[in-house]
Amino acid sequence: VQLQASGGGLVQAGGSLRLSCAASGRTFSSYNMGWFRQAPGKEREFVAWIRWSSAGRVYADSVKGRFTISRDNAKNTVYLQMNSLKPEDTAVYYCAAASRSRIQSVLHLDRSYDDWGQGTQVTVSS
Repeated sequence: VQLQASGGGLVQAGGSLRLSCAASGRTFSSYNMGWFRQAPGKEREFVAWIRWSSAGRVYADSVKGRFTISRDNAKNTVYLQMNSLKPEDTAVYYCAAASRSRIQSVLHLDRSYDDWGQGTQVTVSS
């Protein structure tokens, strides 16, 4: 599946952004979807995932209560609503797709994902 992330930008601390990731090429509902991020000089880290059916979602502790992942299978799109942004949220954000056969216990691992979008930059100023 091909993935196209968008919605990044520059925002002040405390502000909000909504990232979108549009999928094409295969049946979107066949995939669990995840968001990851990579800050300069750091390794890529897990942010959130959502099951193919939206029946399950998990968040990294660092974003829990501030970020919300959702999906619209009719629009082939997954979203990441980011509220109360902090400077430490500054990173390139990537969406990724994993087969729906992947078990939940591995969906926080980037190696569980087969397809990746190109990334969108989020910069939070203090």
